Amino acid sequence: MTKVYFHSADRQLTIPNKTALKQFVETIFKKEKHPLQEIRYIFCSDDYLLQINRDHLQHDYYTDIITFDLSEGNGTIGEVYISLDRVKDNAKTHETTYPTEARRVIFHGALHLCGYKDKSKADAVNMRKMEDLYLKKYLVFLDKQ
Repeated sequence: MTKVYFHSADRQLTIPNKTALKQFVETIFKKEKHPLQEIRYIFCSDDYLLQINRDHLQHDYYTDIITFDLSEGNGTIGEVYISLDRVKDNAKTHETTYPTEARRVIFHGALHLCGYKDKSKADAVNMRKMEDLYLKKYLVFLDKQ
């Protein structure tokens, strides 16, 4: 039974191997020794996520991801909102492909739910290191499919 769900608010995620990607997100939680009950990714536009940022975090700026930990007991329950507009722009900025940047942000949300932070410079460097690690592991995972 899957524990990872992809939903569309006002944008549709279009990248290959979505089923494998969902399976790999579960693998991240296992490797991080963080039991996963359920994680829902909601893909949306800049404007949609800006409104969430304003309403829930009192921030008035665009962002690529907002992660909500809804856990109340055993196992992680999370909602991760991702602006695919930001992902597209960030892919250009970071000179990578859209699918790679989408996977990075998806893994970023999972890592937040596993306890990783990114507010301080040191934490942000460690978060990027973990994203890169899981991006590499994902390619190996795909090869084994």
